[in-house]
Amino acid sequence: MDHANTIKDIIAKYPVQRGVIIQILQDVHGRYNYLPKEALDEVAKQLSLPVAKVYSIATFYKAFSLKERGKIIIKVCKGTACHIRGAELICNELENILGVKAGGTTPDMKYTVEEVNCVGTCAMAPVIVIDDKYHGSMKPEKVRKLVTK
Repeated sequence: MDHANTIKDIIAKYPVQRGVIIQILQDVHGRYNYLPKEALDEVAKQLSLPVAKVYSIATFYKAFSLKERGKIIIKVCKGTACHIRGAELICNELENILGVKAGGTTPDMKYTVEEVNCVGTCAMAPVIVIDDKYHGSMKPEKVRKLVTK
């Protein structure tokens, strides 16, 4: 995949300064749903930064992924309230439906399942977030209705 032109287009939206690297990485992540190695190399080149600096920023922030992810991101809250109310059952059901454990992506690149520490909606526990839409009071049968292979 040729990332050079895409990266140049993204960078062109910003003033030429090092302080915009996080915004650029957010745009790259938004475009690809992760940060491809080639894209990070191109960002470093275009901003005249060491590649190690770009990688250190990309790996510091949890919002960035260096691993290719599916089109639909499913986040399972594993915070205390969700854990107590059955988050593990939700993870098990997602694994049964999709055939991937948390942290994995389906072979067709449709779904990525992630575990997160807390989504801040404890009153709705257990909670899953599917492409930024929150689903509370989850039970395995509700997961089956939301997620299809």
